[in-house]
Amino acid sequence: MAVDTSLLAGRPFPLGAHPEAGGVRFAVSAPPATAVEVCLISEDGSEERLELTERTFGVWHGTVSGITPGQRYGYRVHGPYDPARGLRCNPAKLLVDPYATRITGGLTSLEAALGYVDDPMHGPPSSVDSLGSVPLSVVTSPGGPDTGVKPDVPFEEAVVYELHVRGFTKLHPAVPPHLRGTYLGLAHPAVVEHLVRLGVTTVELLPVHAFVDEAALINAGRHNYWGYSPLSYFAPHPGYASEPGREVEEFRTMVAALHAAGLEVLVDVVFNHTCEGGPDGPTLSFRGYDAPGYYLHIEGGGTLDITGCGNTLESGSPQVVRLVTDSLRYWTAELGVDGFRFDLASTLGRPGGGGFDRASAMLTAITADPVLSRCKLIAEPWDATGDGYRVGDFGVQWAEWNGRYRDTVRDFWRGHTGVRDLAYRLSGSSDLYADDLRRPWQSINFITAHDGFTLRDLVSYNEKHNEANGEDNRDGTNDNRSWNCGAEGETTDPEVLALRARQARNLLATLLLSTGTPMLTAGDELWRTQGGNNNAYCLDDETSWVQWKVADEGEAVLAFARRVIGVRAASPALRQPEFFDGRTTPSGAPDLVWFRPDGEEMAETDWFDEGRRFLGMWIDGSTSLSRTREGELVSDDSWLLLLHSGATAISVTLPDAEYGERFEPVVDTTTADGSPAVPEALLPGTSVELGPRSLLLLRVPDASA
Repeated sequence: MAVDTSLLAGRPFPLGAHPEAGGVRFAVSAPPATAVEVCLISEDGSEERLELTERTFGVWHGTVSGITPGQRYGYRVHGPYDPARGLRCNPAKLLVDPYATRITGGLTSLEAALGYVDDPMHGPPSSVDSLGSVPLSVVTSPGGPDTGVKPDVPFEEAVVYELHVRGFTKLHPAVPPHLRGTYLGLAHPAVVEHLVRLGVTTVELLPVHAFVDEAALINAGRHNYWGYSPLSYFAPHPGYASEPGREVEEFRTMVAALHAAGLEVLVDVVFNHTCEGGPDGPTLSFRGYDAPGYYLHIEGGGTLDITGCGNTLESGSPQVVRLVTDSLRYWTAELGVDGFRFDLASTLGRPGGGGFDRASAMLTAITADPVLSRCKLIAEPWDATGDGYRVGDFGVQWAEWNGRYRDTVRDFWRGHTGVRDLAYRLSGSSDLYADDLRRPWQSINFITAHDGFTLRDLVSYNEKHNEANGEDNRDGTNDNRSWNCGAEGETTDPEVLALRARQARNLLATLLLSTGTPMLTAGDELWRTQGGNNNAYCLDDETSWVQWKVADEGEAVLAFARRVIGVRAASPALRQPEFFDGRTTPSGAPDLVWFRPDGEEMAETDWFDEGRRFLGMWIDGSTSLSRTREGELVSDDSWLLLLHSGATAISVTLPDAEYGERFEPVVDTTTADGSPAVPEALLPGTSVELGPRSLLLLRVPDASA
């Protein structure tokens, strides 16, 4: 190589490649190795190998002089190749540094990356050199553009918005073409303005860790669009940079732009599996260093797969605990993010692949960390097994995607359930979270997510239509709890279209007016469709991209969403930080009362009537238990929420004067933008007609104001 390099001992921590005076210090964990070489790759593809002679705590380390940030590198690991014990060291395979903060290149030859010949369990190690066919690590300098002041939005005020960095702006007409689908595209003023005007507070990014396609997709000529196939837990995905090699700087610039607008940034992290897949997959990184130290294994050397992705990270391994917590600290401290959503998070509480333990080493390390404990931590509380379904079982500092909420609300509005479970979901899911010292906002309420139907498709399809995925419509869930409103897919029938729009408003309003933290899916407010595809993970095209040129019906949904989000933001009683407990409030009414259509309180037997399709919810706002940023209690108006999923109109009697002097309609799902069809205030005891499949929110002004 052109530079004159020499090697000094260095030190083992922190792991990774770190520029120091006169060179770069390298440190990588590979306990089973008998030798480790750091390989410096020049621009012409040639390689210089330097053996790291120092090993401390299983970490191989050394400082190489004469090189600077921008240097491409990898590792070659010598050691036992014994698949029966899970050991797969193979120096013919150039490995990505697990702590690399930048990745360049891709997997161009799957065959060259395979660590075995013929049979992964019984064949000999492959001697094919993978250099030139696999991604490379790149030395980076710390720092970059300032990421701004973190908004620190109180969880009870948060409205989460899940989006895909590429798909969100790929078709945005105001974003310059070279920035569409990139970090800088998301930072564009027109995009930020949409988020602010919509009223969301917290942007949740689908995976942005550097990822590569799985072997099965490569063999099928397809691409992992969603990104749930991580290679590096420190490097931002290079495919989302507008200028190759500047993904770190551009990511920080994006965070700064969102922070400047008062928007938080969460990232979806995939610490349950990697892109290497099962034993038949490529050797790109972790497998070549210490496969049993990173992955769950079974007797005989095979991997234990509780993720459905071929491998599972061993959450009980100190090596993995350190990797995960180091990564999380890097993303929040260096890249400025405000929190994390943990994909298939149950695996983090199943060391050794056993039963779930909320006090596992991994989950405890995250919540006990002085930096991470101040972040928003959201678990997807399940994995690919029945034992992994743990909604409500995570520890005190964890918020959770509430799958029970999604299923119950979908079922109610399609007329498939009564109101008993609905009441729990509307009021913060106290049955799931109150006994664990958690708060209502730790229930992440959602109707749709990236995985499943869009809002429009939820009311337009009874069945999934995933033929474009290349798996003969076998992929994706069959349990959609959807209703097409009378016609499957696209239609011109005005009655069907009107019903679909109203059902969408019912679902959106229920989500945004429920106690807990609502999560919206990008594009639902623009009436986006995926043509009935409920698993578009491999479609990097207009099926998955957000359509910004919307018709009148899309404008109406957007106006409705803005209206209801605005009502929520202005109304502390609708986003209370404490569970309702039946306490008597200063107004004299209880904090929460459930009503029947006749204006009387629900009786015990009423809850067990599965044919019941109406529920009235009174929320007293005189003691909402919400506080200002300075900690002072605030009061609010009271509210009456009426939900009716029946197919015919019903007459509803409003509560008597004990609950207020007048009831002012605020949100009405029978109109396109949610404005009340009858805006006049109503008196106590008045009978009102509630249309079929509709929701009405009424304000009861605070009499003491």
